[in-house]
Amino acid sequence: MKENIIKNLTAKDDKYACALSDKIISESKETDEWYEYFDDFASLLDHPKSLVRNRALHILAANAQWDEENHFDGVISDFLMHITDEKPITARQCVKALAQIGVAKPQYIPIILSALRGADLSKYKESMRPLIEKDIAETERILTDFLRTTPSDLQRLHLEWRNALQPMPGLIQVRQMCCTSLDSLTRR
Repeated sequence: MKENIIKNLTAKDDKYACALSDKIISESKETDEWYEYFDDFASLLDHPKSLVRNRALHILAANAQWDEENHFDGVISDFLMHITDEKPITARQCVKALAQIGVAKPQYIPIILSALRGADLSKYKESMRPLIEKDIAETERILTDFLRTTPSDLQRLHLEWRNALQPMPGLIQVRQMCCTSLDSLTRR
């Protein structure tokens, strides 16, 4: 089964693919058995079917806790793009998954919060927009509460982000957004 993981997760039989996804997510809460397929799962973030993107978002979020090799560094930007996915259901799934990622990988909280706060939801129908806004508010609450419970870690993260992004010329704007977000959180 593992040899055909991508084929199985993108199968036409959505019930089978969904069941497999649920199995991977459930097992990933307890073990890093599926982490070795992280890059394969990440490749599904750009899949044309929103159901497949939803699966990828949740599988990656479930495996964030095992990401000692920092594979998430290479996909966080792509992941964040789904906050405003063309499909509002996928946008909602992304926003909810970001809470799990932030708790597992606190170094991403500033950029997650910045992306959530800067999301342009105007393209969504009036019926969906309030739901996405509610999801964003809930994820922001979870992440800011998490940061408040670990103030010493917050200071460490603040310094790490400032130092890590300093020499990277293409990320000056991202650095400023992250540091501004972190500065506002530390003043509360």
